[in-house]
Amino acid sequence: MPDAINEVPAFLSGGGEMGALMRSHDWSATPFGPIESWPQSLRAMVGACLNSPLLGTVLWGPELRMLYNDAYVASMADRHPGGLGQPVAEVWGEAWEMVAPPFYHAMRTGEGFAQDRVELPMVRNGLPEITYWNISATPIFGEDGRIVGLLNQGIEITGQVIAEQQRLAAKQQLRDMNEQLAHEVAIRTEERNLMWDTSPDLMVVINFEGIFQRVNPAWTALLGYQPEELIGHHINEFIVEEDHPCTVDAYLAAAGGQQVRIVNRYRHKNGAQHWISWVAAPAGSKTYATGRDITEERARQAQLESTHDQLRQAQKMEAVGQLTGGLAYDFNNLLAGISVSLEMIETRIRQKRTDEISKYLLIAQAATKRAAALTHRLLAFSRRQTLAPKAINAGRLVSGMLDMVQRTVGPNVVVESYCAGDLWTALVDPSQLENALLNLCLNARDAMPEGGRITVETGNRVFDTQSARQQEIPEGEYLAIRVTDTGTGMPPEVLDKAFEPFFTTKPMGEGTGLGLSMIYGFAQQSGGQVRIRSQLGAGTTVSLYLPRYLGTADRDTGSRGLPPVLPAQRGETVLVVDDEPTVRLLITDLLADLGYRAIVVADAVAGLEVLQSSVRIDLLLTDVGLPGGMNGLQLANAGRLSRPDLRVLFITGYAENALFHSGQLEPGMAVLTKPFSVNNLAERMHELIGQSAALRG
Repeated sequence: MPDAINEVPAFLSGGGEMGALMRSHDWSATPFGPIESWPQSLRAMVGACLNSPLLGTVLWGPELRMLYNDAYVASMADRHPGGLGQPVAEVWGEAWEMVAPPFYHAMRTGEGFAQDRVELPMVRNGLPEITYWNISATPIFGEDGRIVGLLNQGIEITGQVIAEQQRLAAKQQLRDMNEQLAHEVAIRTEERNLMWDTSPDLMVVINFEGIFQRVNPAWTALLGYQPEELIGHHINEFIVEEDHPCTVDAYLAAAGGQQVRIVNRYRHKNGAQHWISWVAAPAGSKTYATGRDITEERARQAQLESTHDQLRQAQKMEAVGQLTGGLAYDFNNLLAGISVSLEMIETRIRQKRTDEISKYLLIAQAATKRAAALTHRLLAFSRRQTLAPKAINAGRLVSGMLDMVQRTVGPNVVVESYCAGDLWTALVDPSQLENALLNLCLNARDAMPEGGRITVETGNRVFDTQSARQQEIPEGEYLAIRVTDTGTGMPPEVLDKAFEPFFTTKPMGEGTGLGLSMIYGFAQQSGGQVRIRSQLGAGTTVSLYLPRYLGTADRDTGSRGLPPVLPAQRGETVLVVDDEPTVRLLITDLLADLGYRAIVVADAVAGLEVLQSSVRIDLLLTDVGLPGGMNGLQLANAGRLSRPDLRVLFITGYAENALFHSGQLEPGMAVLTKPFSVNNLAERMHELIGQSAALRG
């Protein structure tokens, strides 16, 4: 009988735990009898299997009936060792079909076998599952040499197989993902290359030093350069020199991680210039940029701007024509009244009929005031009038004008006024506001030829972002003055032109078309806005919005009568600087009548010499516009270097508002607009000189 194992372990002689385990089993049903009667080879084989906790052991007898299975096998297959003597087919059920052939072969031939990764269905904890085993079988020979059984061993490798399957599945999934990614990258690369090769826009890759790394074919088509003429060169070699700084700033900004937009000019290979609009962004150590040729767009824009300039110039010339025509008509009437009055005064003096002179003086003065009002309207329209802003109480100003407005509009028109409580203060020129309010009421009267009602309302108004955008005004708090009439209203085509200069619906000689444009200019110059709402047949509402002033309103902001002429107090000295001889003559005579000592010069240089001398000067009376390169404000500032308390009264008929810092004069300065009355001049001088005396006292 061939021996399966030549060396027999010592514990099989009956000693130790393993020997006790083998002897404890009832082997009487086997053909081998008690363990003591077993052949040495069989005891060695069984003992070796039982000695390994990793092996499952089954002993199959003749006809492949189970003679023994250990607890490991029983637990793995939900089977109890008590099923001894059953045929293998009953023990393993349908799983036997999967492993039967090699067992039958071994029983017939006596050749053992070993198989790896055998798949066996089993039931564990009442649930079916697929398990994997490495199994082997060794024939058992009797004393006569015949095959009497098989010793079957198995190691379960289900965990290892599942782990390997998962690893392989993950590996396959990763391989599939890589293949998909590679496929997508190939598609994107193909698309990118297609865009790169066919794009009409310039595409470029540069490093952070501004050196070309790669260009697309559009460079050749658009600018005439081959790639080898660009790659390795700095971009500024191809850019108009004036655009070098902004281009360097752009690629340095991209190197700092910013997305950049820039427009610069590239030179074509033939020398022509092309405007290129770029968008660039960094990635890694390079910048990627796309540029669009906007040369034709710039040319069209320039042509359009030129056309607009020509149109604006034509409109300006047309407006000038309207202005000169309208002013010529109005001023001829005014000058006629003045010149005829002067001639009549001269005639009456020769006739010694001086008692009749006063009426001609009144006519000339009225014409002068009307001419002054017209020039003020022109300056307000051009936003170049010199304003004298004060903190006003609009309610007090409106109430003070109601009687005058009522007398002006006539008895057929009812004038009403509504003033909100806690009315905010505004910082504006009260005279110009009164003039604007009067003009609005006169326009309302003219829109009601059969009579009607004018309502003047004052209130507070807050504009948020949305409402401010609708009114085209900065958001914030405003004083609102609203004039509403019950007149004929305006059709849309008239409403659209209401603020245009010289536009009027009145017959020739009855309106200059400057009323609303003057109000618009005054509102804009004061930092506010004016808006019109009108409906044909339903009346018109004009709203004037003036920024809220957080200071306290001055005491007297309403219309006042002219004060009496105030003479000099102690023979004070006034320095007069004016380049107009007639003005110098009139002011000198006026100052003499008032008791002032006058020093009169014709330009700022001579005036500065006087100011830098030791002569006492109580007041500087100067025009704003002076010859010689120094204006009146500059003269006053230069004079204050040596005379810090110098009081200054500016007289002007035309001045840039910016000259006076948006209407805000420094302390000790005031402004008087030409033409002015003797009373106004005397009052301003008296006020300023009084301040100076108070400081010295």
